[in-house]
Amino acid sequence: MAKTGTFADSLFKGILTVFAGTIILVVIAMIVMMFWNSLPTIKEFGLGFLIGSDWQPASDVYGALPFIYGTIVSSVIALILAVPVSLGIAIFLVEQAPRSIASPIAFMVELLAAIPSVVYGLWGIFVLAPFIRNYLGPFLQDYLGWLPLFQGRLTGIGMLTGGVIMAIMVTPIITAVVRDVLEVVPTSQRDAALALGATKWETTLIVLENASSGIAGAVVLGLGRALGETMAVTMVIGNAPQISASLFEPAYTIASVLAANFAEATDRLYLSALIEMGLVLFLVTFVVNAAAKVLVMGVAKGTNAARQA
Repeated sequence: MAKTGTFADSLFKGILTVFAGTIILVVIAMIVMMFWNSLPTIKEFGLGFLIGSDWQPASDVYGALPFIYGTIVSSVIALILAVPVSLGIAIFLVEQAPRSIASPIAFMVELLAAIPSVVYGLWGIFVLAPFIRNYLGPFLQDYLGWLPLFQGRLTGIGMLTGGVIMAIMVTPIITAVVRDVLEVVPTSQRDAALALGATKWETTLIVLENASSGIAGAVVLGLGRALGETMAVTMVIGNAPQISASLFEPAYTIASVLAANFAEATDRLYLSALIEMGLVLFLVTFVVNAAAKVLVMGVAKGTNAARQA
């Protein structure tokens, strides 16, 4: 009987190991596949592919810099808008709101994460773009038009619109992670702060300080989500391979250029250029999400150590 149990345990462990190993093999296979198919552009352009600004498929000239620029700028816009809102929502849900209010609000935030990307894109085209064109854009140009960021044409479709859409889409992710991080901070720390005469706001600041690594991880996780966002951004960013200081001008991200051009990439070098950009995006997203995981795990370890103490 003992031998049967030992055999069953070993078999079960072996099956689980195979399942876990499959994930690793899939990731490795993806990297190898993209690297292999990127070799034509790697050999043709080298590092010049990443710093080149010309994108002319008809002439077999490929430079990824406009797409890298668009990805970085739109993601930064998304974080600037989403992080304060996400922190405010998470702090309110964990530290301030009664359960009767916190539960419905938390449900609505989670619902935002479940909305399909294409729905955000449609909303961006028919609601957000006209709002930016007719109201927000003129307001920014009237008061901040001396800055290059707010000069240029007002069409409603461009970098700013893509960044706002990204911000709305990453807000539920950052909020959910920050909320979980704040909830694992020991209650004893709050009680100790209140016992020493701290106000509710001062206690919240202490909790935020203790959860700072986890909050940073949530922000980095949101950044990883923004870097890979595709359909909604493709619908509102304008899809123009250019580098412009104006946030009102159309642009491109790596994800959007892959979605918009992959079907028509019949030339071998053209296809290789798109796959190399996909490889760059994959590696950057992988590193960003790994960093976020490390930061969140650091908070969990610190919390466990505090509880054991």
